[in-house]
Amino acid sequence: MKTEYQIPKQDVNLEPFMSVPPQYTRKMIVMKTDKVYKCKIINVIKLTELEKLFHLRIVDQRERDIFQFRPGQFVMLDVPGYGEVPISLSSSTNNHEYIELCIRKAGRTTNVLHEAKIGSYVGIRGPFGNSFPMEKMAGHNILLIAGGLGIAPLRGPLYWVADYRDHYKDVHVLYGAKEPSQMLFTYQYDEWERVNHIKMLSIVEHPDENWTGHVGRITKLFDEIEFDPQDTFAIVCGPPVMFKFVCSHLDKMGIPMNRMFVSLERRMHCGMGKCCRCMVGSTFTCVDGPVFDYWSVLNLKEAI
Repeated sequence: MKTEYQIPKQDVNLEPFMSVPPQYTRKMIVMKTDKVYKCKIINVIKLTELEKLFHLRIVDQRERDIFQFRPGQFVMLDVPGYGEVPISLSSSTNNHEYIELCIRKAGRTTNVLHEAKIGSYVGIRGPFGNSFPMEKMAGHNILLIAGGLGIAPLRGPLYWVADYRDHYKDVHVLYGAKEPSQMLFTYQYDEWERVNHIKMLSIVEHPDENWTGHVGRITKLFDEIEFDPQDTFAIVCGPPVMFKFVCSHLDKMGIPMNRMFVSLERRMHCGMGKCCRCMVGSTFTCVDGPVFDYWSVLNLKEAI
């Protein structure tokens, strides 16, 4: 796939990024929903039979320098001639050379994308959505809990903690998958522990003959760690069905519901709340989410 993507001519106004306080900058970016960034695929890493990690570089240097996002946000990825799909940003907010998108082969557009070669061009719009309140978590312990593909959006908070490690206390990553062959980013686990001092624990439901780790549901890993519930924030990413039993377990352990954050990124569609496919009750998860504290999620009918 070597299709050149034509970007609409549009000047980028730098003033909003210079004069608006950081806490409001995200909203300024989200408003530019018609801006398309032409990107070149500079690297592709095969993670499993279904998932690949794509490194995309915004072609225009000026646009690359001003593009910014927060952990938990997503972009609309445009494969020319095949459509757009929402994909969570899976890279460091401080990396301005390229962005990382972990993409599962799950439909027409993503199937085509999985055939794309290095040097191909795609487009992105965004970033969209709100983000995890990483500054609010400073000075506290953090539990990062992921199931399956949920480790992809969790890499944003992971990179953030690694970049500002002195601002946080103990950090644990609890990661569960159905089978060892479905685990993602296994090549980074040692780096997270040795370099970033982040304790990594993993578990599978169906082990193979080579698996020597924990077996069972992800909540079993809570017995392996110690933390003060009143001094801890939790971020949970994964299948919606996982939220109920993980967050209920955290609630019983004493972590306040307003200190648990989940991502409803699997409900993302157009990114702007126009198609209404992301609606939960009267809430547009594309616009008001995808990040919600667990108390809010419990009050969103049919959210999980």
